[in-house]
Order: sequence, then C-alpha cells, then structure tokens
Amino acid sequence: MEVVILIGIQATGKSTFFQKRFADTHVRVNLDMLKTRPREEKLVNACIAMKQKFVVDNTNPTFFDRDRYISKAKPAGFRIIGYYFESKIEDALMRNSKRTREKPIPGSALKGTHARLELPSCKEGFDKIHYVRITEDGGFAVEDWKDEV
Repeated sequence: MEVVILIGIQATGKSTFFQKRFADTHVRVNLDMLKTRPREEKLVNACIAMKQKFVVDNTNPTFFDRDRYISKAKPAGFRIIGYYFESKIEDALMRNSKRTREKPIPGSALKGTHARLELPSCKEGFDKIHYVRITEDGGFAVEDWKDEV
C-alpha cells in the first residue's frame, strides 16, 4: 500500500510524471479534476478503505496541504512517498506560457504557490522523498532527496 504525494508549483511536470510513471498502477487524486475538497476527501477515504495505491497530483506546497493525506494514510499502514519537483519560477512561467492542451495558469497563481512553497521533510511522515527535475529532452531525472539536518 502506497501513497505518492507530488509537490511543486504548477507547470513543473507533475501531471505528466503521473501519466508516465503511475497511471497504470495508482488512482489519481487531483483537485482540478474533482473540483472540491469534500469530493477529494471521499476519493482518498475510498482508496484507504480499499487499500488502493494512489497519487495526490496537486501542488501540495505546504506541510498542512501534505498532512491532510499523510495523517490519514500513515495510520492505515500506507507507505508515504514524496516527489518534490524542481520549482524554478522562471522555468515554470515559460513552460506555462507554451501550454497547448490546457489553458495557461495565471502568472499570479504560479507566483502565489511559489511564495507558499515549503520544502518537504521526512519528519512530516514521508518514508522516502525524491527530487525530480525536467531534463532537456523533456524526460525526468529522479534523485534521492537529502533532508536538511
């Protein structure tokens, strides 16, 4: 049983990473798709009750945002894995301006999420955290996260 929490500002590759790495094995929990927190909570609770692996594909910028999933899944025996996406505001704004399949996100929203972004830590309850960056060829480089000591 596993919960994957994606962390990073908009336009850093989280949804593409989900599609490439987890779409065949995990349920996707995403506020853009579900629209409300109560609907999201029902899906999370159902995944936990069924012992179903799931990925939280939201920005999850703060400890509080991540804790809503960790505090439910950890006591139920789920392993908690975090993926922090390199969140350079200039790069995200550039990628966002080139979006073709989806509507670009307002720059102010991107900057607002960036301002609230708190780096994740294993102290939050993660069993493992990875650092993800987009490579020049559009792929992903994944490394182990080094918690601050």
